[in-house]
Amino acid sequence: MSNWQQRESYLTDIAERCLRGHKSFDLRRSHLVEASQISKGTIYNHFPTEADLVVAVATAHYRKRLERAAIDDALYADYLTRFLMHHCWGLRDDLLYDRFIISRVMPNSELLQQVTDENRAAFEQIYGEYIRWNRELIKAVGVVEGFNRAELVGNYLRGALINCDDAGKQYDDASLYYQFSYALTQLMGHSDKRIPKLADYASWLARLEPAANAA
Repeated sequence: MSNWQQRESYLTDIAERCLRGHKSFDLRRSHLVEASQISKGTIYNHFPTEADLVVAVATAHYRKRLERAAIDDALYADYLTRFLMHHCWGLRDDLLYDRFIISRVMPNSELLQQVTDENRAAFEQIYGEYIRWNRELIKAVGVVEGFNRAELVGNYLRGALINCDDAGKQYDDASLYYQFSYALTQLMGHSDKRIPKLADYASWLARLEPAANAA
């Protein structure tokens, strides 16, 4: 990784931390100067417009989700379980760290038109890979005709993340993930398939707790 990439990764990490607890993307490039201790000129070189900052943060977010997807590919042999637990992990991560829900602002075609070609291409590549991973997994679970299942699931995921954040849901509530998984399974058209039990989600949360305390 080049120094430029390392610095941009550092800046997007700082931006993500600054946005924790926020319900709107109200962070500006000028705010990063004090938070990062990096000069204004350098920050503006990385993010020529405010839109570039938004898109760069979104790109970093979906890159981390792709990294988690690779872990889940190895952890869960069953396709449905893999899909459910991946998104449960994402929901827990957002709630535990009070992250800004990036789907409040992205994807956004108008915003993408305002950014540099490089930042647009980076977002479209990473986001496209993540969407493909999800769609291929939904297909592997089994295609149920009648509705665009990927679209239904995508819309639900976006709404559920925002609603859970707005409602102040607790990250350690096992029933939240059980209900979340039940809804996803129904939307995928697989109400006949068994999902993890409530006790399984409680055990999963307990296994993750040491990592949360160490973070």
